[in-house]
Amino acid sequence: MKRNDNTLTKVEFEVMNILWDIEGSACAWDILEHLDEPRPAYTTIATYLKVLYEKGYLDFHKVDGQGKTHRYVPLVTRAEYTRRTMQEVKRNFFGGSTGHMLRYFVKEENLSPEDIKELLELIHN
Repeated sequence: MKRNDNTLTKVEFEVMNILWDIEGSACAWDILEHLDEPRPAYTTIATYLKVLYEKGYLDFHKVDGQGKTHRYVPLVTRAEYTRRTMQEVKRNFFGGSTGHMLRYFVKEENLSPEDIKELLELIHN
């Protein structure tokens, strides 16, 4: 049963980043190899993969000759997730206004002159 929860936890996002970077299917062992020490237990990663599957972020398949091993593939690209997340941030924190969101970043972030120049060029184009 798929959950209807689009939010990723910090660890779920880390697992998705690994899968996006691999650009193919991966099993829990592959993901563990990409994590920094101290690594979580295999069963912990397997649980995160199950949750990501239930949330609709992953699909899986079995490979003949690999026993019970599941190979997971992302169903959502990094760009799609980023777009969804930024739309949610814009809606929840800025009343859906792109202008308010941009003003916030211009005021609150220490933008370099190069950043400002790049933003102005994007706006003019």
